[in-house]
Amino acid sequence: MPQGCLTLLSDFGLSDSYVGMMKGTIAQINPMLTVIDLTHQIPPQNIAAGRFCLMSAYPYFPKATVHVAVIDPGVGSTRRAIAVELATGFLVGPDNGLLSGVLSQTPAIAAVELTNPEYWRVANPSSTFHGRDIFAPVGAHLASGVPLTALGTTISSQQLVSLTLPECQEVIAPATGTGVIHGAIQAIDHFGNLITNIPESLLRGRLWSIAVGAIRISSQPTYAAVPAGTLLALVGSHGWVEIAENQGNAQKRLQVEYAEKVEVFLESCINSE
Repeated sequence: MPQGCLTLLSDFGLSDSYVGMMKGTIAQINPMLTVIDLTHQIPPQNIAAGRFCLMSAYPYFPKATVHVAVIDPGVGSTRRAIAVELATGFLVGPDNGLLSGVLSQTPAIAAVELTNPEYWRVANPSSTFHGRDIFAPVGAHLASGVPLTALGTTISSQQLVSLTLPECQEVIAPATGTGVIHGAIQAIDHFGNLITNIPESLLRGRLWSIAVGAIRISSQPTYAAVPAGTLLALVGSHGWVEIAENQGNAQKRLQVEYAEKVEVFLESCINSE
Protein backbone atom coordinates (compact mmCIF):
# COMPACT_ATOMS: atom_id res chain seq x y z
CA MET A 1 0.00 0.00 0.00
CA PRO A 2 1.15 3.61 -0.54
CA GLN A 3 3.21 5.02 2.33
CA GLY A 4 2.07 8.64 2.27
CA CYS A 5 2.16 11.22 5.06
CA LEU A 6 -0.88 12.54 6.93
CA THR A 7 -1.07 15.09 9.75
CA LEU A 8 -3.76 15.64 12.37
CA LEU A 9 -4.73 18.87 14.13
CA SER A 10 -7.70 19.21 16.48
CA ASP A 11 -9.10 20.66 19.69
CA PHE A 12 -9.87 17.17 21.06
CA GLY A 13 -7.19 17.16 23.77
CA LEU A 14 -5.47 13.98 24.93
CA SER A 15 -7.51 12.92 27.95
CA ASP A 16 -10.25 11.28 25.86
CA SER A 17 -10.06 8.64 23.14
CA TYR A 18 -11.16 10.86 20.25
CA VAL A 19 -7.71 11.20 18.70
CA GLY A 20 -7.11 7.48 19.05
CA MET A 21 -10.37 6.75 17.24
CA MET A 22 -9.32 8.92 14.33
CA LYS A 23 -5.96 7.15 14.13
CA GLY A 24 -7.66 3.77 14.32
CA THR A 25 -9.93 4.73 11.43
CA ILE A 26 -6.89 5.78 9.40
CA ALA A 27 -5.06 2.53 10.22
CA GLN A 28 -8.04 0.45 9.11
CA ILE A 29 -7.78 2.08 5.68
CA ASN A 30 -4.00 2.12 5.35
CA PRO A 31 -1.71 1.10 8.26
CA MET A 32 1.34 2.05 6.16
CA LEU A 33 0.65 5.79 6.33
CA THR A 34 2.90 8.02 8.42
CA VAL A 35 0.58 9.88 10.80
CA ILE A 36 1.97 12.97 12.56
CA ASP A 37 0.15 14.92 15.27
CA LEU A 38 0.54 18.67 14.79
CA THR A 39 -1.37 19.33 18.01
CA HIS A 40 -4.60 18.33 19.71
CA GLN A 41 -4.37 21.06 22.35
CA ILE A 42 -6.03 23.88 20.43
CA PRO A 43 -8.44 25.61 22.86
CA PRO A 44 -11.96 24.23 22.33
CA GLN A 45 -13.73 25.71 19.29
CA ASN A 46 -10.90 28.21 18.72
CA ILE A 47 -10.80 28.27 14.93
CA ALA A 48 -8.36 31.21 14.90
CA ALA A 49 -5.74 29.32 16.92
CA GLY A 50 -6.12 26.24 14.74
CA ARG A 51 -5.85 28.34 11.58
CA PHE A 52 -2.56 29.82 12.72
CA CYS A 53 -1.05 26.52 13.87
CA LEU A 54 -1.91 24.80 10.59
CA MET A 55 -0.57 27.72 8.54
CA SER A 56 2.66 27.78 10.54
CA ALA A 57 3.26 24.02 10.27
CA TYR A 58 2.27 23.47 6.64
CA PRO A 59 5.62 24.42 4.98
CA TYR A 60 7.60 21.84 6.97
CA PHE A 61 6.08 18.72 5.43
CA PRO A 62 6.89 16.71 2.29
CA LYS A 63 5.08 17.38 -0.94
CA ALA A 64 1.70 15.57 -1.20
CA THR A 65 1.22 15.45 2.60
CA VAL A 66 -2.47 15.40 3.57
CA HIS A 67 -3.36 17.71 6.47
CA VAL A 68 -6.54 16.79 8.34
CA ALA A 69 -7.71 19.61 10.62
CA VAL A 70 -10.78 19.32 12.85
CA ILE A 71 -11.96 22.29 14.89
CA ASP A 72 -15.61 22.12 14.13
CA PRO A 73 -18.16 23.95 16.29
CA GLY A 74 -20.58 23.72 13.35
CA VAL A 75 -20.43 19.92 13.08
CA GLY A 76 -23.80 18.48 12.05
CA SER A 77 -24.97 21.83 10.66
CA THR A 78 -25.06 23.07 7.07
CA ARG A 79 -21.33 23.95 7.06
CA ARG A 80 -19.52 22.08 4.30
CA ALA A 81 -16.95 19.33 4.74
CA ILE A 82 -14.22 19.91 2.16
CA ALA A 83 -10.91 18.75 0.73
CA VAL A 84 -8.55 21.10 -1.10
CA GLU A 85 -5.64 20.34 -3.40
CA LEU A 86 -2.60 22.65 -3.37
CA ALA A 87 0.59 22.49 -5.41
CA THR A 88 2.42 21.00 -2.42
CA GLY A 89 -0.24 19.03 -0.55
CA PHE A 90 -3.86 18.61 0.49
CA LEU A 91 -6.15 20.02 3.20
CA VAL A 92 -9.17 18.21 4.67
CA GLY A 93 -11.56 19.73 7.19
CA PRO A 94 -14.64 21.86 7.79
CA ASP A 95 -15.21 24.91 5.62
CA ASN A 96 -15.27 27.37 8.52
CA GLY A 97 -12.08 29.40 8.03
CA LEU A 98 -9.79 26.83 9.65
CA LEU A 99 -7.98 26.20 6.36
CA SER A 100 -7.86 29.84 5.26
CA GLY A 101 -4.43 30.63 6.73
CA VAL A 102 -2.73 28.07 4.49
CA LEU A 103 -4.87 29.14 1.55
CA SER A 104 -3.83 32.79 2.02
CA GLN A 105 -0.23 31.75 1.34
CA THR A 106 -0.65 28.78 -1.02
CA PRO A 107 -3.45 29.09 -3.60
CA ALA A 108 -5.83 26.20 -4.13
CA ILE A 109 -5.69 24.21 -7.35
CA ALA A 110 -9.04 22.50 -6.79
CA ALA A 111 -11.60 21.91 -4.05
CA VAL A 112 -14.45 19.48 -3.44
CA GLU A 113 -17.28 19.14 -0.98
CA LEU A 114 -17.07 15.69 0.62
CA THR A 115 -20.33 14.25 -0.64
CA ASN A 116 -19.23 10.70 -1.58
CA PRO A 117 -19.95 8.33 1.36
CA GLU A 118 -17.87 5.60 -0.29
CA TYR A 119 -14.85 7.25 1.33
CA TRP A 120 -16.42 7.87 4.75
CA ARG A 121 -16.16 5.43 7.65
CA VAL A 122 -19.90 4.81 7.48
CA ALA A 123 -22.65 6.01 5.15
CA ASN A 124 -24.54 7.57 8.09
CA PRO A 125 -21.90 9.45 10.07
CA SER A 126 -22.33 10.71 13.61
CA SER A 127 -23.73 14.24 13.72
CA THR A 128 -21.13 15.13 16.37
CA PHE A 129 -17.93 13.38 15.21
CA HIS A 130 -17.13 14.06 11.57
CA GLY A 131 -13.44 13.90 12.51
CA ARG A 132 -13.75 10.14 12.94
CA ASP A 133 -16.43 9.38 10.38
CA ILE A 134 -15.60 11.72 7.48
CA PHE A 135 -12.37 13.73 7.76
CA ALA A 136 -9.98 11.02 9.00
CA PRO A 137 -11.10 8.36 6.50
CA VAL A 138 -11.15 10.84 3.61
CA GLY A 139 -7.65 11.95 4.56
CA ALA A 140 -6.47 8.34 4.65
CA HIS A 141 -7.93 7.60 1.23
CA LEU A 142 -6.44 10.79 -0.21
CA ALA A 143 -2.99 9.96 1.23
CA SER A 144 -3.36 6.46 -0.26
CA GLY A 145 -3.77 7.81 -3.78
CA VAL A 146 -7.52 8.31 -4.25
CA PRO A 147 -7.96 11.35 -6.56
CA LEU A 148 -9.54 14.47 -5.13
CA THR A 149 -12.37 14.42 -7.67
CA ALA A 150 -13.56 11.01 -6.45
CA LEU A 151 -14.27 12.39 -2.99
CA GLY A 152 -17.23 14.57 -3.86
CA THR A 153 -18.62 17.53 -5.75
CA THR A 154 -16.28 20.12 -7.24
CA ILE A 155 -16.71 23.58 -5.68
CA SER A 156 -15.12 26.97 -6.31
CA SER A 157 -12.06 27.61 -4.16
CA GLN A 158 -12.92 31.32 -4.37
CA GLN A 159 -16.03 30.69 -2.26
CA LEU A 160 -14.36 28.90 0.65
CA VAL A 161 -14.90 30.50 4.05
CA SER A 162 -12.13 32.81 5.22
CA LEU A 163 -11.65 33.79 8.85
CA THR A 164 -12.38 37.48 9.38
CA LEU A 165 -9.32 39.43 10.56
CA PRO A 166 -8.47 43.13 10.11
CA GLU A 167 -6.08 43.39 7.17
CA CYS A 168 -2.47 44.43 7.57
CA GLN A 169 -2.08 47.91 6.01
CA GLU A 170 0.94 50.19 5.57
CA VAL A 171 0.92 53.98 5.76
CA ILE A 172 4.49 54.83 4.77
CA ALA A 173 6.18 58.13 3.85
CA PRO A 174 7.96 57.43 0.53
CA ALA A 175 10.80 59.89 1.17
CA THR A 176 11.87 58.46 4.54
CA GLY A 177 10.33 55.00 4.77
CA THR A 178 8.97 55.91 8.19
CA GLY A 179 5.33 55.44 9.04
CA VAL A 180 2.79 53.06 10.56
CA ILE A 181 1.70 49.49 9.83
CA HIS A 182 -1.81 48.69 11.05
CA GLY A 183 -2.40 45.06 11.98
CA ALA A 184 -4.13 42.78 14.44
CA ILE A 185 -3.55 39.84 16.75
CA GLN A 186 -4.00 36.63 14.75
CA ALA A 187 -2.96 34.09 17.40
CA ILE A 188 -2.00 33.65 21.05
CA ASP A 189 0.38 30.82 21.79
CA HIS A 190 0.91 28.54 24.80
CA PHE A 191 3.29 31.07 26.39
CA GLY A 192 0.86 33.97 26.09
CA ASN A 193 2.79 35.56 23.22
CA LEU A 194 0.56 37.77 21.06
CA ILE A 195 1.26 36.99 17.41
CA THR A 196 0.23 39.68 14.94
CA ASN A 197 -0.52 39.46 11.22
CA ILE A 198 2.39 41.83 10.45
CA PRO A 199 5.18 39.96 8.60
CA GLU A 200 8.89 40.61 9.08
CA SER A 201 9.16 41.64 5.42
CA LEU A 202 7.33 44.91 6.15
CA LEU A 203 9.84 46.09 8.73
CA ARG A 204 12.26 47.15 5.98
CA GLY A 205 15.38 46.84 8.15
CA ARG A 206 14.27 49.71 10.34
CA LEU A 207 14.01 50.34 14.04
CA TRP A 208 10.43 49.86 15.15
CA SER A 209 8.08 49.67 18.10
CA ILE A 210 4.51 48.47 18.53
CA ALA A 211 1.45 49.88 20.27
CA VAL A 212 -1.51 48.05 21.79
CA GLY A 213 -4.02 50.65 22.81
CA ALA A 214 -2.11 53.27 24.80
CA ILE A 215 0.82 50.95 25.57
CA ARG A 216 3.95 51.39 23.41
CA ILE A 217 6.45 48.51 23.41
CA SER A 218 9.98 48.62 21.97
CA SER A 219 11.39 45.96 19.67
CA GLN A 220 14.21 43.66 20.73
CA PRO A 221 16.26 40.93 19.02
CA THR A 222 15.53 38.21 21.64
CA TYR A 223 13.41 37.55 24.72
CA ALA A 224 16.49 37.71 26.93
CA ALA A 225 17.37 41.23 25.76
CA VAL A 226 15.17 42.67 28.52
CA PRO A 227 14.83 41.83 32.23
CA ALA A 228 12.33 39.20 33.36
CA GLY A 229 8.83 40.61 33.56
CA THR A 230 9.43 43.19 30.83
CA LEU A 231 7.27 43.50 27.74
CA LEU A 232 8.99 43.41 24.36
CA ALA A 233 8.24 43.05 20.68
CA LEU A 234 10.20 40.88 18.25
CA VAL A 235 9.88 38.74 15.15
CA GLY A 236 9.11 35.17 16.18
CA SER A 237 10.39 31.99 14.55
CA HIS A 238 7.19 31.95 12.47
CA GLY A 239 8.17 35.22 10.76
CA TRP A 240 5.43 37.42 12.29
CA VAL A 241 5.77 40.34 14.70
CA GLU A 242 4.80 39.29 18.20
CA ILE A 243 4.45 40.83 21.64
CA ALA A 244 5.89 38.91 24.58
CA GLU A 245 6.79 39.24 28.23
CA ASN A 246 10.20 37.82 29.13
CA GLN A 247 9.51 34.85 31.42
CA GLY A 248 5.89 35.96 31.67
CA ASN A 249 2.57 35.96 29.85
CA ALA A 250 1.84 39.01 27.67
CA GLN A 251 -1.76 37.99 27.02
CA LYS A 252 -2.63 37.84 30.73
CA ARG A 253 -0.78 41.06 31.44
CA LEU A 254 -2.31 43.07 28.61
CA GLN A 255 -5.71 41.30 28.52
CA VAL A 256 -5.57 41.24 24.72
CA GLU A 257 -7.67 38.87 22.62
CA TYR A 258 -7.80 37.62 19.04
CA ALA A 259 -8.37 40.30 16.36
CA GLU A 260 -7.43 43.23 18.63
CA LYS A 261 -5.79 45.98 16.58
CA VAL A 262 -2.12 46.91 16.91
CA GLU A 263 0.17 49.46 15.25
CA VAL A 264 3.84 49.08 14.34
CA PHE A 265 5.76 52.34 14.07
CA LEU A 266 8.67 52.28 11.60
CA GLU A 267 11.45 54.63 12.60
CA SER A 268 15.01 55.23 11.35
CA CYS A 269 17.17 52.74 9.46
CA ILE A 270 19.05 50.34 11.76
CA ASN A 271 22.34 51.21 10.06
CA SER A 272 21.78 54.97 9.86
CA GLU A 273 24.14 57.29 11.73
